[in-house]
Amino acid sequence: MGRNAPTVIIIEHSTLARTTVVKLLQHELAGWNFIDLISTESLDRALGAEVRLIALDLAGRSVESPSLRDDLAAIAARFPEAPITLLSGTDDVDIARQALKMGIRGFFSTSVPIDIALAGLRLVLAGGTFFPQLLGAVTNGANEHVPARSEAEKRLDDRTQYLAIAEFTPREADVLAALQSGCSNKVIAGKLNLSGHTVKMHLQHIMRKLQAQNRTEVVARLVQRAAGGPDGSPG
Repeated sequence: MGRNAPTVIIIEHSTLARTTVVKLLQHELAGWNFIDLISTESLDRALGAEVRLIALDLAGRSVESPSLRDDLAAIAARFPEAPITLLSGTDDVDIARQALKMGIRGFFSTSVPIDIALAGLRLVLAGGTFFPQLLGAVTNGANEHVPARSEAEKRLDDRTQYLAIAEFTPREADVLAALQSGCSNKVIAGKLNLSGHTVKMHLQHIMRKLQAQNRTEVVARLVQRAAGGPDGSPG
């Protein structure tokens, strides 16, 4: 692919993880160029490319880690305009919060469903930020150090969160909570004891209220509203 094509750089030590991300993005962003690297030591390979996004593996490091700081400095020196996102194996809220303060534009953990991750990717490319770990703290001041919640408690918190973001009915909030978990319409219908037609109707109402065209845009706009930012259409 030509050097003028929009480019994403993935920096990940694990070959399996790195190639999986590349394959996924090749399907999602047709016509883009992808450069996968084991470390920032190979960044010069991408010089001259139209870099639109850089995904860096956190690799279990803290935000204060000297090696992470070195990696971020190396990226900034070569691609100062490119947004940086972190790939993480955990949903550590403290790390996500510190990363946001440092100017990192996205925090993608392995627990994020694929639909939401892709929506988050497009949100970052559109100029937004993606930190799903911080949604609870942003919308209702939740404390990340509370004891683990039951599934029922989590669903209730999710519903409250969505009711606070927009003028959703309680049932629409239930559908949104299931949608954020990556559930299909059929699974949502089973979970909420609804017909498939009713689920589609709720989703249509949700899309209209969020001015979204599809499920991916619903998640992107939902994250944007929860973070208190302006609505943006993924590009």
